[in-house]
Amino acid sequence: MAVRAAVLPAIGAPLEITGIDLPDPGPGQVRVRLAAAGVCHSDLSLSNGTMRVPVPAVLGHEGAGTVVAVGEGVTHVAEGDPVVLNWAPSCGSCHACALGEVWLCANALNGAADVYARTTDGTDLHPGLNVAAFAEETVVSASCVLPLPEGVPLVDAALLGCAVLTGYGAVHHSAKVRPGETVAVFGAGGVGLATLQSARIAGASRIIAVDVSPEKEELARAAGATDYVLASENTPREIRALTGKQGVDVAVECVGRAMSIRAAWDSTRRGGRTTVVGIGGKDQEVTFNALEIFHWGRTLSGCVYGNTDPARDVPVLAEHVREGRLDLSALVTERIALEGIPAAFENMLAGKGGRALVVF
Repeated sequence: MAVRAAVLPAIGAPLEITGIDLPDPGPGQVRVRLAAAGVCHSDLSLSNGTMRVPVPAVLGHEGAGTVVAVGEGVTHVAEGDPVVLNWAPSCGSCHACALGEVWLCANALNGAADVYARTTDGTDLHPGLNVAAFAEETVVSASCVLPLPEGVPLVDAALLGCAVLTGYGAVHHSAKVRPGETVAVFGAGGVGLATLQSARIAGASRIIAVDVSPEKEELARAAGATDYVLASENTPREIRALTGKQGVDVAVECVGRAMSIRAAWDSTRRGGRTTVVGIGGKDQEVTFNALEIFHWGRTLSGCVYGNTDPARDVPVLAEHVREGRLDLSALVTERIALEGIPAAFENMLAGKGGRALVVF
């Protein structure tokens, strides 16, 4: 059956909106009709080669939709069920999974190398980050679908698949923000806005948003920021001025650039925690001297997928949505058609907006 999709024909090439042929789901597979897919900076990183992906491919890893068919052996979802796509399913048997660190699963992305569909002229296609959500429908491993809890709008639920899990996990699992602590969030894109909301949920007393764009201040404050700082070489000094000259307890970097990682570190108090969520290129090198590491006593940590277990955390996030503590719609700055993805990529490059959402 042919469906429309956004195909990346080669690294660095523009996306092509075209028809693709999807097979019926085989054993252990599920076919999903997409309701919506978020346009994440990671998709841009895949398209330009910052992150590796087999091509040609259909990108898109943040999505939600309805099951239209299941293959043999699939029992946890059925036709008609609303589901969230999970682009990094854990295998349950590797070293990381045995340690309970399922977000570091060594086999999570094995499916990205598979051929899951073909173009109408017969060219093999790979599913970018396993799930190929930039399409009207997709066929995925059953491990890549999670039942959507009741009370969460299906379109908005697409954001649970990456931005919200990442931002929530950065605050609650990686940085472990405690009530009353101060937090700075660098970057007010989709993940940054989710991080701001999560810091508010965690009970942070002061939440400082940092971004290069003055236009994002309203979005940031709506998400929970108590203060807004325009990024500059003076950012750490401004943040210390807002926190009694101490610096924040926690800084979360959602950009992935050496300059902003360094600024986040410099904005954190002595003994504080700096969590890096942003995905940067190999050319982004951050330097520290040995004396400052000793003197400041700070913790610097990476954060993969929010250090989350989606099967555990999606129901928790759904409860926050139902209780009004988490507003998924506030993270969406633009609702677009499939053809609007290239323009959304350009907006991300220009530092504009929060999260574009492809609505099918």
